[in-house]
Amino acid sequence: MTFGREELLAIEKLKRRVRQLESERSEPIAIVGAACRLPGCEDLAQLWQLLDRGGDAITDLHGSAGAPVWCGYIDSLESFDAEFFRMSPREVVRMDARQRLVLEASWEALEHAGIPAPALEGARVGVYVGASGISALADGDAGAHDITGTLAAVIAGRVSYFLGLRGPCMSIDTACSSSLVALHVACKALRTGECSVALAGGVGVLGRSRREGESWLAVGHFAQGGRCRPFDAAADGIVGSDGVAMVVLKRLSAAVHDGDHILALIRGSAINHDGRAQGLTVPSGIAQEDVIRRALAEARVEPHSVEYIECHGTGTPLGDPIEVQALGAVLAEGREADRPAWIGSIKSNLGHTDAAAGIVGLTKVVLALMHERIPRNIHFDTPSPHIAWDELPVTVVAQDMPWPRNGVRRIAGVSSFGISGTNAHVVIEEAPVAPAAQPAAERAAELVVISGRTAAALEATAGRLQRHVAEHAEQALGDVAYSLATSRTHHEHRVALAVGTREELVAALAAVSRGERPAGSARGQVTRGKTAWLFSGQGSQVVGMGRELAEAWPVFGAALDAATDALDAHLELPLRTVMWGEGTAAANLLSQTAYTQPALFAVEIALAALWQSWGVEPDVMLGHSIGELSAAYVAGVFSLEDAARLVAARGRLMQALPGGGAMWSIGAAESEVAAAVAGDADAVSIGAINGPASVVISGDEDAVARIAGQFAALGARTRRLEVSHAFHSARMDAMLEAFAAVAATVSYRAPERLLVSNVSGAPAGAEVATAAYWVRHVRAAVRFADGVKALAAAGVTRYLELGPRPTLAGLVPGCLGPEAAPVVLASLRPERGEPASILEAL
Repeated sequence: MTFGREELLAIEKLKRRVRQLESERSEPIAIVGAACRLPGCEDLAQLWQLLDRGGDAITDLHGSAGAPVWCGYIDSLESFDAEFFRMSPREVVRMDARQRLVLEASWEALEHAGIPAPALEGARVGVYVGASGISALADGDAGAHDITGTLAAVIAGRVSYFLGLRGPCMSIDTACSSSLVALHVACKALRTGECSVALAGGVGVLGRSRREGESWLAVGHFAQGGRCRPFDAAADGIVGSDGVAMVVLKRLSAAVHDGDHILALIRGSAINHDGRAQGLTVPSGIAQEDVIRRALAEARVEPHSVEYIECHGTGTPLGDPIEVQALGAVLAEGREADRPAWIGSIKSNLGHTDAAAGIVGLTKVVLALMHERIPRNIHFDTPSPHIAWDELPVTVVAQDMPWPRNGVRRIAGVSSFGISGTNAHVVIEEAPVAPAAQPAAERAAELVVISGRTAAALEATAGRLQRHVAEHAEQALGDVAYSLATSRTHHEHRVALAVGTREELVAALAAVSRGERPAGSARGQVTRGKTAWLFSGQGSQVVGMGRELAEAWPVFGAALDAATDALDAHLELPLRTVMWGEGTAAANLLSQTAYTQPALFAVEIALAALWQSWGVEPDVMLGHSIGELSAAYVAGVFSLEDAARLVAARGRLMQALPGGGAMWSIGAAESEVAAAVAGDADAVSIGAINGPASVVISGDEDAVARIAGQFAALGARTRRLEVSHAFHSARMDAMLEAFAAVAATVSYRAPERLLVSNVSGAPAGAEVATAAYWVRHVRAAVRFADGVKALAAAGVTRYLELGPRPTLAGLVPGCLGPEAAPVVLASLRPERGEPASILEAL
C-alpha cells in the first residue's frame, strides 16, 4: 500500500504521540522532600545517625515493672501543637494519634522539599496515606469529634483539609504493605496528571497498655527475645513499633523545571496479591517474584542492575526464607556470580512499623543513596539455615558498606508484603547529578528570617536553627538565608536578623531563643490583611541608584540588565551610564525627563523581581505617574519590550516640550484648590492629589506661582517642586498625538494582578489594556490619595514602596487617617541604594 504525503504526516504524528504517552507513563518520579518520626528518631538526620551507628531503638514499654514488653515507641507522640494546626484541644483529645503524626510529618516533608505550604492551597496536590486497622473511640462521654477523630479516611483527609489541597486524597489499608501501595498509587496519579505534586507515606501506632503488649506476644508472630533478627538463625518474629514517614513527589521533568533538590528517583513500582496461597497470612513466593519482575519491567531496569534490596524482612522463620528465595530467583537473571545483590531490613533497628513499614524502608534507601553508604543489618550473627545462601545471589549487609557514585546508576528495590496478601515493590534510582551551583555573590551582610505561629514557637525555631547552623559549617550563610526566605512558610510571629558571619548568626539565634532581641534585628507579629506595592514617581531618582544592589543580588542585576537593554534601544545614551555617572554632570543628565522616567522604570521593576525572589508578592499595586507604568508591567499589562518603547517615548516626548512650566505643592483640600484654579483652567491644572490636604498644581509658571502665593498668604504650606516640566497639565497636550501613535503599537493584556488606577483612583478595569488609557494618563491628575483609599478598601494593611528613595511611604498615613495605623515601608535607602526596611517587610 502506498501512502500519500498527508497520510505519512498523520502516521508520523501518531507515532510521536505514542512515544510521548509511553514516555509519560514511564517517567521517573522524583522524591523532593521527606520527613519521619520513628522510635528514637525525630527527623531524617536522627534516623541516619541511628542507622549509621547500628543503633537499636527497641525499648521495654514498662521498664523494670514485670515481664518486659519490647516495642519501638515514639516518645513525642502526645506533643502535638494544636494551635499550629488550628485545632481546639477538645478536638485533639478525640483525634487518632495517627492523624496527628501524619499532619506533622506532611508539614515537615514540605518544608524539607522547600515548598511553602501556602503555595499549594487550592492546587491539585494529592495525599496518599497508608494506615492499617481501626482506632478506638476516646474514653468518656460521646463527643462531636469522635467520628472524624477515628475514621481512617480522615488520616489523609486532615492533611488535604489543613493545607487546602484539591487533588486526590485517600487513606489506604493493605495492612503492612499499605504505605508502599499508597506510594504506588501516588506515582500513577502523577504520571496520569491527576495531581502535580503528591504527598505519600504511611503511619502506624501501637497501643500503650500492658494487656495489648502481652497480647502481641500471645499471637506467636512476635519475637520472644524482644529483638527483630531478619535473616538470622535466631529469628523468632517481629517487634511492633510506632512510625510515620512521608515523602513529597513530583514528576522528574517538573522537579527539574522547578529547580528542586532531588533526593532519589522512583523508576517503577508494582502491586499484586498472593491469591489462594497456603493460608490467608502465609506469604507466596510466586506472587513476590511476580511483583518484583513487574516493578522492574515498569522501571525498565534489568534484574542484574539492582545492587541493594531493602527487604520486608520481618525476622520470622517462615517469611524471611520465602522472601529471600523469591528475590534470588529474580535477581539471578544476568547477574555475575561475584556480584551478589545486597539485602537488609530496617526492622532490625526499629521493629515493624505496621502500615508505615514500606515507606520507612524506602526512606532508609534514600538516605543510603544520599550518604553513599549502606548501613549494616544489625542482629545478624548466624545466617538462617532455612535460606539456601550458597545457591542464591544475595548477601546480607553484615557490615557498613560503601555505596559511592561511580558513573553507573545505583539501583535499589524496596519490598513490602501485607498480612492481607497484598504485595508491593518499588524500584529506586540515585538522584541525577545536580548541576553545579553558581557561586553566590559575596555580600557584607545577609538577612536571615524565621517565624512561628506563637512567640514561644518562634523562639524554639531559633534554638533549633542555631544548633543546625553550628553543626553544619559546610552550608554557606547566603544559602541558609535564601532557603529560609524562599522555601519556608512565614508565620505570624517573625524575626529578621542582619548578620555578616556564621558566628554572628549563631549568637543572634541563641539570643532570640532566650527571648532577647539582638542588635541588627527586627521582631514583631505580622498584621492581618493584604500587601500593596507602591511604585515611586518622578523626583525620587538618585545618581547611583541600584548599583550596590546589582553587585550584591544577581536577581536584581539580571532584571536591571534586561530592563536597561530593552530601554537602550530607544535612548541616545546607555541608561546605566546615565544612572551610575559621577558628579554634577551625571545628576543633571539623570534629571532630564528623557532619562529619569526610563531609569525609574528599570530600577522599580528590578526591585520587584528582587522582592519576588525572596518570596514576597503583592496582592495589589499602585504607582504614581510614571510609577504606574512600572506597576502595570509587573501586573502583566505589557511585555518588557513594549513597556520599554512606551516608557522611553513618554520621557523623550515630554523632554522635547518647551520649558516655562512649574509645579507647586499646596497644603489644602482638593475642593479648595479646584475652586482657586477654576478661573485659570487654560493655564493651571490639578496635577496630583496626594492626600486630604496635599494637592499639586501644574501649568504656566506665572499662574501657578500666583495661586500658590494666595494659599501661602492664608497660612497654607506651599512648596515649589524641582521639575523640568509642568506634568499632568495642558502643557503636555502638544506631545499627546505623537505619544498616542507609539502607544498604538503596543500589545496590551488585562492585568493579572489587582492594579489601582491613577486616573480614577479606583481598581483598574479593562481600560488599562488600551492605548487611550495611557494617553489620558499623561494628562489626567494623579489621584494617589483616592488610590490609597481603594487599597485600604481592598483589605490592604501593609504598603511597600519600590523606588530609589521613599516619596510615597510618608503620604500613606495621611491618606488614611490616624485610626488606620498602616504598616508602611520603603525598600531603598537613597544614600546607598540598599534595602532599608527588608527586616520589617519580611
